[in-house]
Amino acid sequence: MPPPHSRTSKKKPSNFSTQLKLLFKQFFHLSFYKDILINPTKSIYVMSTLFLLEIFLNIFIIKKINYTEIDWIAYMQEVEGVVNGTYDYYKLKGDTGPLVYPAGFVYVYLIFYYITNFGQNIRFAQYVFAGLYLMMIAAVFYIYNRNAKVPPYAYIFMCLLAYRIHSIFVLRLFNDPIAMTFSYISIVLLLRRQWTLGCILYSVAVSIKMNILLMAPALFIILLLSIGFRATVKNILYCALLQFAFALPFLLSNPIAYLMRSFDLGRQFFYIWTVNWRLIPEHIFLNRYFHLSLLAFHILILLYVCRYQWLKNIKTFNDLLNYHKNYYLSDDAIITLMFYANFIGICFCRSLHYQFYVWYYHMLYHLLWSTNSKAMLNLLIVGLIEFSWNTYPSTVMSSLILHVCHGYILFKLLTSLTMEPNAKKIDKKVK
Repeated sequence: MPPPHSRTSKKKPSNFSTQLKLLFKQFFHLSFYKDILINPTKSIYVMSTLFLLEIFLNIFIIKKINYTEIDWIAYMQEVEGVVNGTYDYYKLKGDTGPLVYPAGFVYVYLIFYYITNFGQNIRFAQYVFAGLYLMMIAAVFYIYNRNAKVPPYAYIFMCLLAYRIHSIFVLRLFNDPIAMTFSYISIVLLLRRQWTLGCILYSVAVSIKMNILLMAPALFIILLLSIGFRATVKNILYCALLQFAFALPFLLSNPIAYLMRSFDLGRQFFYIWTVNWRLIPEHIFLNRYFHLSLLAFHILILLYVCRYQWLKNIKTFNDLLNYHKNYYLSDDAIITLMFYANFIGICFCRSLHYQFYVWYYHMLYHLLWSTNSKAMLNLLIVGLIEFSWNTYPSTVMSSLILHVCHGYILFKLLTSLTMEPNAKKIDKKVK
């Protein structure tokens, strides 16, 4: 009887090991690196690397660059009044003036007040803000990766040119970056179609600083096109209820004081701090008619964009109300509408202070690459904007450059905006 054959079957390599070998081979080809720098669908490689570098960069900045006191002590003084039992907004103030932010700001900085030993442990606060920066940049990267429109090499410039942004976060401890962190996270939730939670986070951002309201028109259109009128009204009510709940202790004390101080749309800004309007005399800068003209241009441009770009394919009011039944709003549309509305508001702001740069810095790349503007020109525009924001004190030239760059971006958006088309819903009929 012949001996049994030994069964030495050759195992096929697993799919994972095969992919790992292919990836390892790609590392030795220049085309691989070129692809991950140029191909928007490969952005995750650059984003992951930059995120890790940002961790060390923020630690380095905190350890090696001196903290600059601007508003932190004033913030602590303002919330200390609440700790002592004062809820009248007319009586809450710090060294730099009265409390002029909504109730969410008070709660956020109350947390800082307690975790930093009544505002004394500034170094710990800096590390908390570094964590907030990483949360924000992670949300920004998620938004951009979801859209896959901007080439990965642009993100390198986004992080390398963000000198002022890092300063606003970890060296100044302003409330603006906190509000923007919540707003970017809210956009992430909108992209994931978590409409109610996204609206709640958006409302939290508004409660910290009301500049977030610049995106409100876009949010309304997005909700209307995605979930219909009734659900939109319901989510807006959630936003309003959150604002009311946050404000309730202050409203019970002095409702007029709260509304006048926290949402003071007519507040005068100091000419000495303006970044964008140094090119005009101070008496024009302070003139109410100048402010009203800016508001009029803001509204007119917003109405034009809404009708002839965002809703250009909608012919009747009935089509608008039923749009959500027939189409899915694309990720690109959600991102573009939020960023676009915010940018229009910034173009016509009565004044931009240095910390306001964080309001739109990370949106510039998406807006520029949503037009037919050339890549090299896009980077030049971003560089010139960075130059304007890093010129201190601002000059006629730096303000002029900023307006020219803003005007170029707005012109390109008005004339050559490209957005991914919305997908048509297919009705599934049960046979």
